[in-house]
Amino acid sequence: MKEMMRAAFVIARRDFTAVVLSRTFILFLLGPLFPIIIGMAFGGLGSRISSTDLRPVVGLAMPAADAARMEQAQARLSERMATQSLPVLRRVSLSSEPRAQLAKANADVVVIVSGSLTRPIMTGQPDDIKRLEGDISLIASAALAEKSLHMVHVEPQPVSTSIGAQTQGRLIIGRIAQIVIFFLTLLLAGMILSNLVEEKTNKIIEILAAAVPVDAIFLGKLMAMLAMSFVGIFFWGGTAFAAFLAVKDPGTSLAEPAMGWPLFLMLGLIYFAMAYTLLGSLFIGIGAQAATVREVQTLNMPVTMAQMLIFFFASYAVDKMGSPPEIAAVILPFSSPFAMIARAAQVDALWPHLLAIIWQMVWVGIIIRIGVLLFRRHVLKSGGGWWKQLFRSATG
Repeated sequence: MKEMMRAAFVIARRDFTAVVLSRTFILFLLGPLFPIIIGMAFGGLGSRISSTDLRPVVGLAMPAADAARMEQAQARLSERMATQSLPVLRRVSLSSEPRAQLAKANADVVVIVSGSLTRPIMTGQPDDIKRLEGDISLIASAALAEKSLHMVHVEPQPVSTSIGAQTQGRLIIGRIAQIVIFFLTLLLAGMILSNLVEEKTNKIIEILAAAVPVDAIFLGKLMAMLAMSFVGIFFWGGTAFAAFLAVKDPGTSLAEPAMGWPLFLMLGLIYFAMAYTLLGSLFIGIGAQAATVREVQTLNMPVTMAQMLIFFFASYAVDKMGSPPEIAAVILPFSSPFAMIARAAQVDALWPHLLAIIWQMVWVGIIIRIGVLLFRRHVLKSGGGWWKQLFRSATG
């Protein structure tokens, strides 16, 4: 076992140096930042578009006095409501019938309100009338009240803690942690496949297999890619933290996970490592069987889709602590890291995490062992029945 670990560290150092010291690694680090920048740009564009008037336009075919009172009521209500909450009011001609005005080409008026304040009449399509009926009723009621419509003053009584707000904040932290770990795992674990297939194509893997145990090769590659992933995570995490500090409102405060931020972040790194090694060990087994990149892509798709389903299952159970779905998500190896990081955000007990990490490490060993046996049997054409070797000590 000692010799195997020494060989695994040699393989890990070789692969880690080859990846991190290459010029393309800088592009790899900068790559995920481009979608974020583009997303922020499109987000700003979207907010700018949403800030423009895309609200439905309601035509006011009412006497001038009633139309003015409707507009004043809308202005008073808009002071306390979101800008996009109420429709736009626009006066239209009283000379033509509302149905005829709605039939005009290029008219942006959705419905027309005629009649009086006490008996407004809406003309338009049934869906538009149903959608805007409540808004027009509210504006007309405020118009009838005129200056007697006053906002009731609410006396603030702030508190330092709120169990409901704390629970909701911790639930949000757990969901965000799940999403971050999931996308980082999918982003980084696929590199193992291409690395292994490339070395198989160049016959390097056979040379390594003749020199060191196959278990050490698989474990070393997994360790190297995990170390490379941590380099990327620290770079992206530092960039994201700096951006967060730059845009953070000084008056806002973040909810704190149940275990506290230092321990929660440490568990987040551990559970990412476990999720990565679980999926990575499976990818190593797949890459060991594939002969071409096309075969890798064919085999990679079902695994990725299955992992997405597992993530959705863990995300479904995040707000059901102690329920059968949540317990099943904790026990299932591939969903266990996602379920446990959500539990760390909501529950401060430490011992379940120790058991879960040991459980996940056992499954990493089992998956690597099965991949090694399949590699020996189908690629190196050596070894007997895999059921006889599965739990046998790795001797190469």
